[in-house]
Amino acid sequence: MKKKRGFYLYCIREKGCTGFASEGIDGESDTFMIHHDNLEAVVSGVSIEEFKSEEIERKSKTDLNWIKTKAQTHETVIEKAMVGDGKISAVIPMSFGNIFRSKKKIQQVLEKNYSNFRNILEELRGKQEWSLKVYLKDKNKFEQIVKEKNKNIKEKEQEIGSVDDGMAFFMEEELKELISKEMKRELNRFKNDLFEKLKQQSISANKEKILEKEVTGKNDPMILNTSYLISEENIDNFKKEAMRLNQKITLKGFYLEYSGPWPPYSFSNY
Repeated sequence: MKKKRGFYLYCIREKGCTGFASEGIDGESDTFMIHHDNLEAVVSGVSIEEFKSEEIERKSKTDLNWIKTKAQTHETVIEKAMVGDGKISAVIPMSFGNIFRSKKKIQQVLEKNYSNFRNILEELRGKQEWSLKVYLKDKNKFEQIVKEKNKNIKEKEQEIGSVDDGMAFFMEEELKELISKEMKRELNRFKNDLFEKLKQQSISANKEKILEKEVTGKNDPMILNTSYLISEENIDNFKKEAMRLNQKITLKGFYLEYSGPWPPYSFSNY
């Protein structure tokens, strides 16, 4: 029995953007465009049975490797649609797993949401999304800095040195709690300060979900995950400021990594 075919939607962009070629998410069909007025949807053919929402949900619980592979292809196609032959084009990336039964259905989506899509693309034109992540490399170094600059911690340490061992034990526990509390407070201040300094180089900025070590592949914990929408003429300034801040925070036991441009998931609401 012949499998029913549908169309997988990757992103929306303006008609006339630079061309690109890419294998589709099913590994069999290539991508192509479906047009409405001056908008185009980047799509490829897929088996409806394989990519229907119920099947994707099932595989998310039973076959994570399939999900990971398909999600990577989804992302790759959008990046190619955005970059084309090297020139960055504004795109509206779609979330993973959007399929339609006919080309007409996609054209109806383009028509129904035409004004909204046009407004978003206009807002994104000439801008790029960049991500910046901060990691804690040396917790002991950071703790030492917090202890040295905090008057209450210093006083508590001096007080412990002047009492007997029995009393010192309880006071040391109080000191540990105080240090932990001050480290959390200083870490929050540190993160907010970094975020705001780089936000000054951007048009818009978001704080994203902290990723676990299993996701980042790093031994060091992530303490800040951010995304910035930056005008193309200010990209170099953003990078310079990030590198300057990295040199500064390294002395405190941290380091940062920035990357981009990325499809603007954080600033397109689709």
